[in-house]
Amino acid sequence: MPFHTLKNDIESGKGTHRSLDRTKEGMDCSDGEESPLPPATLKSLRQNSLSIHFTAVADILSTAQWTFAKKRRSGDILPQTIAHRGYKTNYPENTMGAFKGAVEVGTDAIETDIHLTKDDVVVLCHDSTMKRCFGDSRAVKDCTWDDVKKQRTVKAPHEAMPRLSDLLHYLAEPGNEHIWVLLDIKHDNDPSIILRLIASTIAATPPHPSTPWSSRILLGIWLEEFLPHCAQHLPNLPVTHIGFSVPFARRFLKYPHVSFNILQQTLMTPHIGNAFMRDARARGRPIYDWTVNEEGMMRWSIKAGLDGVITDNPELFLRVRKEWEQGKRAVGVSGRQWSMVAIFNMLTVLMTLYMIAKHRGLSAEQRRRLGEIRRRSLELPKPAGGAVAR
Repeated sequence: MPFHTLKNDIESGKGTHRSLDRTKEGMDCSDGEESPLPPATLKSLRQNSLSIHFTAVADILSTAQWTFAKKRRSGDILPQTIAHRGYKTNYPENTMGAFKGAVEVGTDAIETDIHLTKDDVVVLCHDSTMKRCFGDSRAVKDCTWDDVKKQRTVKAPHEAMPRLSDLLHYLAEPGNEHIWVLLDIKHDNDPSIILRLIASTIAATPPHPSTPWSSRILLGIWLEEFLPHCAQHLPNLPVTHIGFSVPFARRFLKYPHVSFNILQQTLMTPHIGNAFMRDARARGRPIYDWTVNEEGMMRWSIKAGLDGVITDNPELFLRVRKEWEQGKRAVGVSGRQWSMVAIFNMLTVLMTLYMIAKHRGLSAEQRRRLGEIRRRSLELPKPAGGAVAR
């Protein structure tokens, strides 16, 4: 992974910095786990000058609370509803109709996918090609925005592919300021390019006056290689690891600012899933699962105490969550569903081996420089107005 950009920025003092969403956790790494913070920073944080540092850190921590489960009127702390590609059950996925439909039924958040056009426009599309959703076999990256915007979904009502800016403008409208968004940044993108362009898109889109983008956008990444670029370009935004493998996800426990968005069936694995959730919670990390569309599986997610449930049918999950508050709490996972858990986990073993072989993560030098970026966030003034593109 090209790391020279970070090196040059650090050495030239351009002001690249990273919000320390979990600085204290970086101080308290356990049992041989390597701290992402440099030794000098750990030493300074443990000295009496902590007060200045933790004043800034407390602000950062408080801005990330919107990513956790919420206390309901009943007093229960229950998962947030996260609409997968919008209200996918009722609308063409990743369209403005799907996003608006999810907001109209009361979703807490929207999950969507990020790709780039040939002329560097950030668009919202799950697949690398337009074949499945638009009937055009071309890759998104091979088409200009003028080409893409003419396409219409195969599924009625035949909508256009939106840009990230289109969604952000909608979320900035009065009445939508409580909705946050999880951006699934596909790992086939070049991290140095995609994060820079996401940052410039966010910076060019005015947020609602009461809610800066830093309290409404969660960056979803699959690979460690994306972390330094998140730190460089979007230092105020929290990050979540998206994945289907618990063993692979454990790599991210050593990074104090990363939450987890994991395939539900792998979290349901006895012992392995429970141990991972316990370890993540011990470090103060939010946990979400995907993609949860059946009532029994939704109740499992609620009972497991997750922070968010990603679903194609936000209206159904909202009903199940309300019934849970009213006392209907039988989980009811069927034998067929448990069989699917077993099948998913056998496939996950193979995929985990592939991911580990292909993506060996950050080198020691890269981790050191990522720590330098975090250290600089303690020294530099906190930027105003949410996310800042660098």
